[in-house]
Amino acid sequence: MPDPDLDRLRSERNAWLCTLRRDGSPHVTPVWYVFVDGEFWISSGERNAKVRNVINDPRVSLAVEGGDAPYVAEGRAVVHRDRLREDVLAALAEKYGGWQAGVEIEPYGKRVLINVPVDRWLLRGAAV
Repeated sequence: MPDPDLDRLRSERNAWLCTLRRDGSPHVTPVWYVFVDGEFWISSGERNAKVRNVINDPRVSLAVEGGDAPYVAEGRAVVHRDRLREDVLAALAEKYGGWQAGVEIEPYGKRVLINVPVDRWLLRGAAV
């Protein structure tokens, strides 16, 4: 991936994560994320709907904000519950002003990391 793409994916603050409910309907939510080693990483509480949805059906899509130069990716998400990657937590803290992404926030439960390796890019910085 060219450096301008990486710079944009690393610097944009928000992405829209689409997961699937049990009935197959979409659940879309804005998320903070980091893009590390070509993969998206999102911190969440284990009781959040997006986590339940991913556990039930790992197919997701992510859209990085910026309608003039959109990035939209599809992948199969994995929920990491126990050993949270320190490099990912550090990247989240750096990007979001010291946010402690591994610290539990009530009522959302224990923190987990959602990892989304990109299976396919639908859009990569250009609306066509």
